Amino acid sequence: MAETFNKGRLFWLGILALFTAAAGLAIRGAIASGLKSEWIDPIAPLQAGELLAAALGAAFLSFAITLFVASAFLDQIGMKRCLVAAGLCFFAGPLLIVSAGHLATGMTIYTIVWVGMLLSGIGWGLTEAAINPLTTQLYPDDATHRLNVLHAWFPGGIIIGGLAGFFLSATLPWQGIMALVMIPAAATILVAATTHFPPPLRSETGVTFGQMIGEVFRRPSFFIWFGAMFLTAASELAPGQWIDVALSNRVGMRGILLLVYVNALMFVFRHFAGRLANRISNPGLLWVSSLLAGIGLFMLSQAQSPVTAILAATVWGLGVCVMWPTMLASVAERYPRGGAWAMGLVGSAGALASFFVLPRLGAMFDQAKIEFAGGPEAFAALTGAAKLAVEDAAASVSFQKLAIMPAVLLVVFGFIWMRERGKSRAALAGEAA
Repeated sequence: MAETFNKGRLFWLGILALFTAAAGLAIRGAIASGLKSEWIDPIAPLQAGELLAAALGAAFLSFAITLFVASAFLDQIGMKRCLVAAGLCFFAGPLLIVSAGHLATGMTIYTIVWVGMLLSGIGWGLTEAAINPLTTQLYPDDATHRLNVLHAWFPGGIIIGGLAGFFLSATLPWQGIMALVMIPAAATILVAATTHFPPPLRSETGVTFGQMIGEVFRRPSFFIWFGAMFLTAASELAPGQWIDVALSNRVGMRGILLLVYVNALMFVFRHFAGRLANRISNPGLLWVSSLLAGIGLFMLSQAQSPVTAILAATVWGLGVCVMWPTMLASVAERYPRGGAWAMGLVGSAGALASFFVLPRLGAMFDQAKIEFAGGPEAFAALTGAAKLAVEDAAASVSFQKLAIMPAVLLVVFGFIWMRERGKSRAALAGEAA
């Protein structure tokens, strides 16, 4: 690879774009309660939880679709265009969200918010479509470590966004906090537009478009990883978006602080994931992660105080901290001819998980709160502490059901771990499946 480009600048551009996506994700979670109480509760009080979760999930839907399409046509679109467009979406999405109440009334406000969330997800999808294959292209012999370092800045963005959402809530309205995402968005546009990128990956490897698309069908074992990504993302991202809404009242502290704490763990441990994977293999690392994630989610469902919440969040955070980048690295190592397409497919699976799981999580919460209250009319009549008690009990149910997903992953990764034991990286990349 003729290096007529700056590796460090490209890697840090990827970090900036992913940081922006993550900060937006965290701030959307942090302002969710304010958005719900000001704009959604007055419109649909009985379905407010489901509507809010669906709006938050819209970002994951557009993330999934964008990543699916952009990964397949990355060489034709170009990484530069992907990242410039990502920055534009990161700017326009929050702009719509904060302007919705001034542009419309009634359910149209919700529609505009939903579209703003959708645009934010498109930016996220364009970012992931470009930076993951770019990183493996820049560092082909160190993919697991570099992808984990890159994705350490996803929790880094969540930390900054979450802390901004918490500390600025007393001085800024939630709309002002949401607008902060537009600052790194503008920086992403500027840096991407002025950076030189390497040539398309397929032009170097000689793999044709048809061969890249066909690789995942030629080796059906890929779809085991596709399904596993659905479950790992559901174990990580969906609880992260819901934690502030569901736990703040019950445990006596803002749930967004738990999310910040968990992402601080992620930021640190992702820098060491490559070394751990070298010791026990990627599937072994993912098995241990799934065990901790399942235990942590169940503990979150039982937490009743700041101490128990922090303990539960620690276990859950250690479980999910390396899942996403290690899944991407596993696919890149096993299906190299699949290129950006293979990585984009598993990323899409992760995004689709949150799109489907978040509304279901909100619906379970709404159903449980109505059942605990004794019916829709009874819930509508509740106020103050009585209403909080019912919602707290409903939150516990929703987290308990999420713990099923990591339990399934224990079987999946245990099977892969045993099947691949003793095989070299070259054998994993070339074996027939």
